[in-house]
Amino acid sequence: MSTELANYTTWSCQKFKCSARGLILPFGIEACMSIPLRATLYFIFLLYLFLGIAIIADIFMSAIETITSRRRKIQYPDPLQKDKYLTVEVRLWNDTVANLTLMALGSSSPEILLSIIEIIGNRFEAGELGPGTIVGSAAYNLLMISALCITAIKTPETRRIKLYSVFMITSFFGFFAYIWMFIVLSVISKDVVDLWEAVITFLMFPLVVILAFLAEKNFYASNKIDMEEEEQTLILTPPELDSTGAARTFRKDELLQFLRDLGQSSNLSLEDKAQLFAAKLSESMHRSRMQYRIQGSRMLTGGKSLFVNLPDKLQEIYQRAVKPQSSDGNLPADQPIGGRKGTLSKLDFDDDPQMAVLEFASPSYAVLEREQRVTVEVVRYGYTNSTILFRLDTIDGTATAGEDYVKLSEEFRMEPGQQEKKITIHVIDDNQWEPDETFFVKLSLPEGEETRTKLGSKTVALVTIINDDEPGYIEFEETINLVKESVGKAEIKVVRINGADGKVSVHYRTKDIDAVGTKDYEPIDTELVFEHGEISKIIAIPIINDLEAEKDESFAVELYDPTGGAQIGKHPRTVVTIINDDDYKTMANKMASLVQVDIDKLSVTKTSWGQQFRDAMNVNGGDLETAKFGHYVGHSLSFFWKVLFAFVPPTSIAGGWLTFFVSLLFIAILTAVVGDVAAIFGCLVGLKDSITAISFVALGTSLPDTFASMIAAKNSKTADDAIGNVTGSNSVNVFLGLGLPWLVAAIYWESKNLPFTVKAGDLSFSVLVFSICCVLGMTVLILRRYLGFFGKAELGGPTIPKYVCSIFFVLLWVGYLTLSGLQAYGHIKWQS
Repeated sequence: MSTELANYTTWSCQKFKCSARGLILPFGIEACMSIPLRATLYFIFLLYLFLGIAIIADIFMSAIETITSRRRKIQYPDPLQKDKYLTVEVRLWNDTVANLTLMALGSSSPEILLSIIEIIGNRFEAGELGPGTIVGSAAYNLLMISALCITAIKTPETRRIKLYSVFMITSFFGFFAYIWMFIVLSVISKDVVDLWEAVITFLMFPLVVILAFLAEKNFYASNKIDMEEEEQTLILTPPELDSTGAARTFRKDELLQFLRDLGQSSNLSLEDKAQLFAAKLSESMHRSRMQYRIQGSRMLTGGKSLFVNLPDKLQEIYQRAVKPQSSDGNLPADQPIGGRKGTLSKLDFDDDPQMAVLEFASPSYAVLEREQRVTVEVVRYGYTNSTILFRLDTIDGTATAGEDYVKLSEEFRMEPGQQEKKITIHVIDDNQWEPDETFFVKLSLPEGEETRTKLGSKTVALVTIINDDEPGYIEFEETINLVKESVGKAEIKVVRINGADGKVSVHYRTKDIDAVGTKDYEPIDTELVFEHGEISKIIAIPIINDLEAEKDESFAVELYDPTGGAQIGKHPRTVVTIINDDDYKTMANKMASLVQVDIDKLSVTKTSWGQQFRDAMNVNGGDLETAKFGHYVGHSLSFFWKVLFAFVPPTSIAGGWLTFFVSLLFIAILTAVVGDVAAIFGCLVGLKDSITAISFVALGTSLPDTFASMIAAKNSKTADDAIGNVTGSNSVNVFLGLGLPWLVAAIYWESKNLPFTVKAGDLSFSVLVFSICCVLGMTVLILRRYLGFFGKAELGGPTIPKYVCSIFFVLLWVGYLTLSGLQAYGHIKWQS
C-alpha cells in the first residue's frame, strides 16, 4: 500500500514504518503494531509463503514431468530377425534438454519470477531483491547443497557424475554467467544495461541448452550420435502388455523370480508380496530430477511419497530378504535378455565391441570360521584381450572388520586372456561361540576403467561366517513352500546354523494335512546326514500329478530325532502346498495386477479433481499406515495451501499444459507477495534488500531443492541428479531470470531513447565473491573425481575426507554471506 493510501486511514498510533516498500502490502491495520511484533509476523508469514510456493511448485513440477514423459512410437529394424521391425515407445523429450529448460524453470521459477515481477512493478527500473536472490540462490545451491550431498552417502559408497561432458559445459556457463553479469554492470557500460547486452544475455540460454545436448550425444568426441539408452533397452527388451494392452513397468519372469527368491516361508498375503515387489521396482527404476524435486517438496509438507513406503512389518522383511538381492539391473554379456535370443555383444549398436564385463561368480559365499579364509571369485565376460583393473571393498554386516574378518580395500588386475581371479579374504577365528555373521564385498571400477570395462549384475557378494565351534541347530529354511502340481519334485531346503562341527544327522517325515500320501505325493520317513562343515541339504519329495482339477492341497514335513549333539532349530516343520497349475497362473496374474496398481500410485499424473482433493485432505496422500509424526506436522501446517491448490486443473487435462500455466500463475502471485513481505521484513529489522535476498529469500526458495538433491544422492546410482544439475540451474537463473527482464526493460527504455540503469553496487561485489567461491568449489569437486584419497567420486567416499570437503563448502558459503554483508554496510570499501 502506498504512503498516500496509508495517510487516508484512521490509524494514527505511530509512524507507519516501511509503508511504501511493497506493491500489495502492508495493510493499514499494521500501523498500531509495534515494530518487533510486525517483524515477527512478517517473518512467520514469509516462511508460510515459502511453504505455499513449495506445494504449488510440486504441482508445477508434476505438470512438467507429465509433459516431458510423453512418448511417441518409433520403428527400428529387428537386430535379430531380417526384414522385421520393432515398434517401441520412447520419450519425446531428451533428459538434458528437459533439465535445462522446463526443469530449470520449475525449480528456479520463484527466483526468476521475483526478478521479472520486481522490475515490472518498479516501472521497468531495476531493483536489488530479484538479482540478489538469483546470486544468493546460486551460492546456496552450489556450496550448501554440494556440502550436504557429499556427506549424505554412507561410507565407503560413492556417486560419480555420469554425463561429465554435460556437467563441464553447464559448469563453465554457470561460472561465466556471473562473470558476464559483472562485466555488463561494471566493465562494458558501468551501471547501464544496453539492449545488445540484454539480447546476448537472453540468447545464451538456448546456447547452453544446445551445447549441453550435443555434449550428451558425444558430438564433440565422435562423428556418431549416440542412440538413446532407453531406445537400446526397449529394443533389447520390449515391454510386456497386461490384459488391457497397456505396457507393464516390469516383466512377469522378474516377478516369478522375485517370488522364488523371497520364498514362500513368510506368512504374507498376496497384497503384501505385491507391495514388496513394488518397493523393489521403485528402488531400481529410473527417476528424473523432476521426480526427486517433487519428492523433496512432499517431504516438507507431509504429502504423498513417490517411493513405496512399506509398513513396519514389511520393512523388516524387505531389509532382510529383498534388498540384498537388488542389483544395478545390468546383465552379463552372455546372458539372454528378456527372453530374446542374442546378447549385447552381438547387437550392432552396442557401445563398444571391445568392452569387458566384470561381476562376482556367485552372489553369496560361506566359510567355516576355523578355515580362517574365504575366496571370492571375480569373472570376466566379453572382451578378454586387455589388462583391466577392478576394486574390492568389504562392508560390515553383522560381522565387524578387525574382530571377525580382516578388512579388504584395494585394487586388483586381470591380465590379457585371464577370465577369472580369486581373491582371499582372511577370517578371524576367535574360538568363542557366536551366531553366524555376515559381511559384504563390493565390486567397483577405478577411475578410467569405465571406458573399457563395465559391471555385470552381481556387484555385491554376501559372505557368511559360519560358527564351527558347536554342532549347530538344524531347521527348515522356509516354513511354507508353494509348488505346482506338475513340478515333479518339491525341493525343500534344510539348513544347519550357528555351528557346523562334526557329523550330525536328523530324521524327517511327511504328514498329511488335506493332501493324501501315495495319492498326491510320495510319503517319506528317513534320515538326513550332515558331514562335518556341511551347512545345507535339499530334501526332494515326489509330487504326483493326477491330471484332475483339484483345489489346493497341503502336507507337512517334520524334523525329529537329531544326533551328534545337534539340536532342532526354530523351524522344525514346513508346510508344502500343492497348487493346481491353472490356479498358479491365476495367482501370478493377480499379483502382477496388484504390483502394477502399487506402481501406478507413484505416478505424478492426477486423473481428476476428486483425486487431487483426496490427496490434499489426507495425511501422506491417504496412506495412513506408513504415515509418521512428521507427516502429520507437515500436513497440518500446509493444509490450507494443499486444499487451495487442489483447484488447479489435474495434469491429465491437455497433456499437463493447462496445469503448467495455471500453477505458474499461482507461483507468480505468491512470488509477488514474497517480494513485498521480504522487502518489508528487511526494512523492519534493518536489513538491506541485497542482504535479505542472498540470505532469507534465497534459502527459502532453495529448500525443496535441498531435499531433492539429498534424496537423489541417496537413491540414484550417479551424482547427476544430486549436484550435476546445480550448475545448469545456476546458469539458467542468470540467462533467463535476468536476461528476460533485462530484455523487456531495455526495450522499454530504448523506445524512450533513455538508458536502462542498473546500479552495480552491492550486486557486483556479491557476484565477484560468489565467482571466487565458485572456482574454489568446482576445483574441489574436480579433485574429488580424480584423487583416490577422496574415493574418486564427487559424492561420498572415505569418512574424514568427505566431511573435510563438506565443512570447506559450508565455510565458503558463510564467507560469501559475511563478505557480502560487510560490503553492503560499508565495512568493506568497494567501487564497482
